[in-house]
Amino acid sequence: MQHAVEIQSLTRVFRPKKKKEGKVVTALDSVDLRIDRGELFGVLGPNGAGKTTILKILSTLLLPTSGKAYVAGFDVAKDLLEVRKRINMVSGGEISGYGLLTVRENLWMFSQFYGLKSKEAHRRIDVLLDKFGLRDKDKEKVRTLSTGQRQKMNVIRGFVTNPEIIFLDEPTLGLDVNAARTVREFVVDWIREDRNRTVLLTTHYMMEADELCDRIAIIDDGKILACDTPDNLKKLVGMNSTLTLSVGGLNDISDFDSIPGIGNFSSTMDAGGNATTLRFILEDESSVSDIVSTVLGKGSKILSLQKTEPTLEDVFIKLVGRGLE
Repeated sequence: MQHAVEIQSLTRVFRPKKKKEGKVVTALDSVDLRIDRGELFGVLGPNGAGKTTILKILSTLLLPTSGKAYVAGFDVAKDLLEVRKRINMVSGGEISGYGLLTVRENLWMFSQFYGLKSKEAHRRIDVLLDKFGLRDKDKEKVRTLSTGQRQKMNVIRGFVTNPEIIFLDEPTLGLDVNAARTVREFVVDWIREDRNRTVLLTTHYMMEADELCDRIAIIDDGKILACDTPDNLKKLVGMNSTLTLSVGGLNDISDFDSIPGIGNFSSTMDAGGNATTLRFILEDESSVSDIVSTVLGKGSKILSLQKTEPTLEDVFIKLVGRGLE
């Protein structure tokens, strides 16, 4: 099956206009990447890592220095028009539309750049305005909208053309919790409706990447350091899950360290002697049910239970050596 995106040894070098001014910057260094149709694919990296450069090349806004990039099977350097027919792009924090035009006028205008018939464009605009809670703003001038409302309109602009492949460059940047949730839910629903659609997402929010993405590439200094599913990436950290229980009425802690799948077990009694904290390092997730059964089998009551796992942030720091900020 044809890949939605295929990148082969992609390199992009920025050189100063004058040799004595500035230095040569290698934004991308022999990057290889393949994204399947139907994937919601994420790219994580610190500022200056190369995320936006990848998107600009794939959206035909920037030519590669060397290497190849294909979108929907078309060469981004040779088949610009064919690529542009099939894509759209949304960036967070950008100035959206023309302030003197209304929301509807802006969205209709952008739809015409893609050749949509006016009737179909207005139908799609209506549907999307309803989904994003902006129907009552369609006749408002864009300059009067709040930051969150402008970004919602910007997202609608990207999806109104119903692209095969959409590039989302930090689309929830600066949005409040509710607006960000609306955008995330829409993106997930959009790709589930048609598995031929593809999303390439860059984000600074680890939770967003973990929640949304089928696979994630971690990039730094223009190189892909790792690429896999969120669960498989977390395994790179080499950290096991931890299960912590607060238990009441426990007088016997024998048997716990002999439960299969436990790498380490410890217990502490609180100062009043009313509760015991049990901490397990899990080598096998299936041991959780055995632990709970053993506690209850001793006539004890579970007061609280918490399970912690390695996070994408743990993976990121291990690979990159620093956080996103």
